[in-house]
Amino acid sequence: MTEVVLYHHVQGLTDGVAAFAEELRGAGHTVHTPDLFDGRTFATIDEGMAHAHSIGFGVLLERGVAAAPSSSSDGLVYAGLSMGAMPAQQLAQTRPDARGALLLHACLPVSEFGERWPEGVPVQVHGMDADPFFAEEGGDLDFARELVASTDQAELFLYPGDQHVFTDSSLPAYDADAARLLTDRVLRFLDRL
Repeated sequence: MTEVVLYHHVQGLTDGVAAFAEELRGAGHTVHTPDLFDGRTFATIDEGMAHAHSIGFGVLLERGVAAAPSSSSDGLVYAGLSMGAMPAQQLAQTRPDARGALLLHACLPVSEFGERWPEGVPVQVHGMDADPFFAEEGGDLDFARELVASTDQAELFLYPGDQHVFTDSSLPAYDADAARLLTDRVLRFLDRL
């Protein structure tokens, strides 16, 4: 099975993030869940963003990279939810042990971490088509489309709706149907690696 490093979103390592990790473990995968907020969670995106700004996104990115296991003989899949996509994408683009990437609710420009997406590293990007954080013009959705256009190793999945972290069952944004479909797609992705 596959070894995954799953980074939480800006509201922290919530019960919903832990539940998603458990679903992946239940399918036989090893999942690491680094806590970039040292146990703190936040009820709203705004509160989480304020905390993230107080730490600094550069520091959070450094924490995420440092929290990744040093290596794996079979390679690692780097996964991130929203803010967690930052370290996941950096590691997927820069670590030689990258086996794949899962960017949930976010995608940065590939140029942020290199000239192009690395060969042999498949990636999935997932988000809602009317999520103001993901789908706003000039943002993550555009970066995801550019990624898909630049390599045959990338897939983009859009879900109807306007919620951001719709996979987190502990938050009001949770969308059970979309989360189930996303999880099925993620598990099929992991099984192919």
